[in-house]
Amino acid sequence: MSENVARRTGAEEIAWDLTTVYAGTDDPAIDRDLDTADERAQALSKEYKRRVASLDAEEMLDLIKRYEDTTELAGRIGMWTYLNWSTNTEDPARGALRMKATERSSRLAQELVWVELEIANAPDEALGTLIEHPVLADYRHWLERIRRGKPFLLSEPEEKILTEKAVTGRNAWDRFFDELHSRNRYEWDGAQVPAEVVLNKLFDEDRSVRVRAHGSVTEGLKKMLPQSAYVFNTILADKASDDRLRGYPTWLSARNRDNEVDDESVQSLIDAVTGRYDIVNRYYRLKRRLLGLDELFDYDRYAPLPASDAFFTWDEAQETVLNAYEKFHPRMAEIAGQFFEKRWIDAPVRDGKLGGAYAMPMTPKTHPFIMMNFEGRRNDVETLAHELGHGIHQFLARERGMLLADTPLTTAETASTFGEMLVFQDLLAKEHDKRARLAMITGKLEGTFATVFRQIAMNRFEHAIHTHRREKGELNPDQFGEYWLGTQRAMFGDSVTMTPEYSFWWSYIPHFVGVPGYVYAYAFGELLVMALYARYQAASDGFADAYLMMLSRGGSDWPHAIVKPLGVDLTDPSFWNEGLGILDRMVSEAELLADEIG
Repeated sequence: MSENVARRTGAEEIAWDLTTVYAGTDDPAIDRDLDTADERAQALSKEYKRRVASLDAEEMLDLIKRYEDTTELAGRIGMWTYLNWSTNTEDPARGALRMKATERSSRLAQELVWVELEIANAPDEALGTLIEHPVLADYRHWLERIRRGKPFLLSEPEEKILTEKAVTGRNAWDRFFDELHSRNRYEWDGAQVPAEVVLNKLFDEDRSVRVRAHGSVTEGLKKMLPQSAYVFNTILADKASDDRLRGYPTWLSARNRDNEVDDESVQSLIDAVTGRYDIVNRYYRLKRRLLGLDELFDYDRYAPLPASDAFFTWDEAQETVLNAYEKFHPRMAEIAGQFFEKRWIDAPVRDGKLGGAYAMPMTPKTHPFIMMNFEGRRNDVETLAHELGHGIHQFLARERGMLLADTPLTTAETASTFGEMLVFQDLLAKEHDKRARLAMITGKLEGTFATVFRQIAMNRFEHAIHTHRREKGELNPDQFGEYWLGTQRAMFGDSVTMTPEYSFWWSYIPHFVGVPGYVYAYAFGELLVMALYARYQAASDGFADAYLMMLSRGGSDWPHAIVKPLGVDLTDPSFWNEGLGILDRMVSEAELLADEIG
């Protein structure tokens, strides 16, 4: 793989075109739109504030639509400034513009905080029947969500204060964390390079390369350990304060409410996954045998089997994904094609660019964008499929409008993970060499384990550090490391030896800072997709159309209602065992194939 990383992929010049939204950092249209959003908000407040409980259906519809248009305009600015900053976090002008947009967004949110507060607090006799009025049918779910959140809302002055302080509080720490790690450099062959370059070396077939990469990442993270620990402690304290003020019973309850699932359902998912850590143990014992190692260390987890060392150019990756999507449904390939044709993707690794990948929905009146760091590995092809799945979901859901296009995190990963599955199955079907097939299956298992088991293990880490911060106070770096190693060892058992140096590797994961509690949604989405794909294989007729219809519904209903037409019951606690059973069988298939190869 070391030679592959050095080869040109064709993605080096694949940069998105953000000028279709704003011409650049100094575009005067940004200030004009910010002012327009403020003017709209003030006009809305003047006309409707303190009147919500007495509105009729037509007036309520007018209020909602104008509120939606105002938030969409502000949202477009905020998302664009984030996109613009994420590809060069070292540019002060981009950082300053992002902060300006954040501050103005906070002011706008304060001006309009009364809208949802008055809807939530309106008497049942005033709003209870109004929600069911046909005129408001398109916004029924949005209104229901707000009404259900009433127990956790504060007064208008208190909500304004929390919104105001978030700019210099958690939002500022989130940005600082991102910039801290984006700017950090890691030693590699005498050069100082971004983290993505060194992390990709962990996929190298040469163990000595993996060991060096492991050491480089560890040293790079150790340099920033005091700052990282301080940011984590601040975010933990900030969340504890918010949860206490709002009356949430657990550290995860606020996230569960946003995800539109109850605490009990999430706990059922966590219990089901942690109860099957034996699947992880079985697989990594197999991998140790396949690699011919006496002991498997944490830096060996992603070591490829010899037959898996495939290299893809950008054009090959594009063709692979579009072909798989076309076979499932032409509309998926058509939408995905626009991302390539219209330059909605930013693909190369650059200094100052955020690591990882994401799809940004922008707003319903624009279109999504995708950021990734493509280096030609098979995993990069699956990442492209993953983010395009998000992009297709976001594109189809635009018709629901700003308030209902976004899905909760529990279903947000469905389209992305399903897209990965389509590409994997298509590649697997074309491969007839047993060794290559085994390499592909093991690679898929490892990716799925990272999405299901590892994310739940990280949820257990979050649970430990949030609980510690609330009950015992600030954590030192060693305590973070102890919780990290403890929750990782619980997953791997004796199949993988966790090195002491791995105790620092919690410190670069942005989800813990940016969206506390997020990670279990990956496991939720992965297991949901496994169940959906099984239904597709069993009865493919009409499934693709129903699937696209599900995506187009965005967040316009409760998650269990949106997936129900596809034959999935998310309210059944035993549902999770279905996906886990599929993983168990995949490990058995890998074991059988390994025995056949000898």
